[in-house]
Amino acid sequence: MTRTLSPEEKARFSRHIILDDVGLAGQEKLKNASVLCVGTGGLGSPLLLYLGAAGIGKIGIVDFDVVEESNLQRQIIHGTKTVGVSKVQSAKDRIEDLNPYAEVITYEERLTKDNALDIFKDYDVIVDGTDNYATRYLVNDACVLLNKPNVYGSIFLFEGQATVFNHEGGPNYRDLFPEPPPPGLVPSCAEAGVLGVLPGIIGTIQATEAIKIILGKGTTLSGRLLLYSALDLSFKELNVRKDPNAKAITQLADYEQLCGLKPPDNLDTPKEERFERIQVREASSKLDSGWAPYVLDVRKPAEADIVSLSFANRLVPHDQVNQVLAELPKDQDILVHCKKGGRSAQACEVLAEAGFTQLFNLEGGITAWAQEIETSLPQY
Repeated sequence: MTRTLSPEEKARFSRHIILDDVGLAGQEKLKNASVLCVGTGGLGSPLLLYLGAAGIGKIGIVDFDVVEESNLQRQIIHGTKTVGVSKVQSAKDRIEDLNPYAEVITYEERLTKDNALDIFKDYDVIVDGTDNYATRYLVNDACVLLNKPNVYGSIFLFEGQATVFNHEGGPNYRDLFPEPPPPGLVPSCAEAGVLGVLPGIIGTIQATEAIKIILGKGTTLSGRLLLYSALDLSFKELNVRKDPNAKAITQLADYEQLCGLKPPDNLDTPKEERFERIQVREASSKLDSGWAPYVLDVRKPAEADIVSLSFANRLVPHDQVNQVLAELPKDQDILVHCKKGGRSAQACEVLAEAGFTQLFNLEGGITAWAQEIETSLPQY
């Protein structure tokens, strides 16, 4: 059943209604439309605010994370009062405060191949506000299978990009990126950082594209990849075409396996790690009992400026460890740590390849140490 605008809504959205290309009919299209946003982080924050403010009638939000203080530099839909609260609930409360006429549906769960199709099927437009390749491929494939437009955006350091996939016969994400990059090649925002206003630009562009799709107005970014540089304040475009030789998408896959985040199912014996993984509580207990390893911090210097372990011996970024091998002790235990344990595991592999045998990777990194051992340390 088509829903009409109440007198109160006509007043609220009057600046839209008086636009010739929107009008009352267009605003009622927005009221009767449904948009699902995957992610409520840097991209999801501005696009959800503007979708809510624009009068989208039904807004779905998928996220399983909670608000952290370090999010607030860019995730503007959340606030200090919602630190520790689930992101979907924080976003829902903010959208409903901005537009009480919006129906906001939350999915406080990880998006997987088992639930994606069921969640997506009830929405007109899907907006991808995620920050990892596995979920991007999942969103894309689910949109292709259900024939839903996929409004895509991504950010990195000072640069961002946006386009529309799978719209009116246009290309999809796999036409642009047939295969994911090797694991660890592209650092996350948590590792590399991101300019706080950057997702505001890209997220707002995504919201604009979603609204245009619903209204059926203008020319979307389908077939065009918009590239933005904040440092140069420049926009460029690249053409994106359908790959005539692309393999048809017929079902959802194991996307962590696709992106190299776990070994293939047919691998008989998993690769044996040449280092030990140690939890922060065990490491703390051993240190208290006299354990004296050489402690190697493999984060970036800027991260160490925020917080460091007082007993660390040396700071060397993980991708530079192979340059200091001769300066590290081979006759002593080496405890390697980063922010959460991923980069330090890579550094341990480099050290093991070079002949080091007494290697320990601090699981959870300095983040887990700050949460469980030295709770006075800042977290980022």
